[in-house]
Amino acid sequence: MEAVILILTLLFAAFVVLGVYAGVKAVGAAKRGVDRTISQARRTVEDTTLRAKSLGQVGVAGELAQLRLRLRTSMKATQDALRAGAAEDASLRESIGLFERLSVHGRELDEELRRLEREPDRGRTTERLPQLRERVERITHSAESLRWAARDRARSFAEDDLESLTAQIDVEAGALRDWSRSEPVWPEPAAEPARPTAAQGSWAPSAPASRPSPAAGGREEREPGDAGPGTGAREPRAIPPRDPRRSMRYSWDKTTRPETTN
Repeated sequence: MEAVILILTLLFAAFVVLGVYAGVKAVGAAKRGVDRTISQARRTVEDTTLRAKSLGQVGVAGELAQLRLRLRTSMKATQDALRAGAAEDASLRESIGLFERLSVHGRELDEELRRLEREPDRGRTTERLPQLRERVERITHSAESLRWAARDRARSFAEDDLESLTAQIDVEAGALRDWSRSEPVWPEPAAEPARPTAAQGSWAPSAPASRPSPAAGGREEREPGDAGPGTGAREPRAIPPRDPRRSMRYSWDKTTRPETTN
């Protein structure tokens, strides 16, 4: 009885631990989803604001907004391209590692540009603009190099796959069009042997005699001694011996009298 209670207690504790673990995982996933949604919404709002500032404002504020918008757009496009390509090509993981290191410099530059937007001293900000443009250019150029290299790699793989598929389809199409091989080739009937003629010698084999047809039933059958058609002259038939029983006469035989006419 104590063993049964111990087993039930262990099962209950295991179910409780599994329930707590599943609940923690579900809460963590929900939290990450909410954080991701909030981050995307905040990013969308910031991009919209920067686009409005770059179009509506002039001078230092407008140029700072253009630099931030260009930097953020390039980094986001490269991140999406590398993540999409890594799902199909494992060799892009090293490129993702390089991009993560580049993203650190990009975030630092974006934070610096954001602080300069609230800087009241526009003179010092104007002095630093050439340096900021150069840093933005270097980071965006590196990001675009990674992005276009990943896209060129994916396009090359797609072209190779398409070329191989096209070659296979051409071979299959050629096999389908070769319908002459699919028709069976029947052997030609053998020629009938020529019948022997009278000019042939005695060593030529004679053709087998054909059976008489029903239409020839009224004709007389040939005797064994008769020669077949096409064999030359007719051979003489042998005279059969006389039956001795026919020559003997008995007393009860009557002689046949000839009829007389009056």
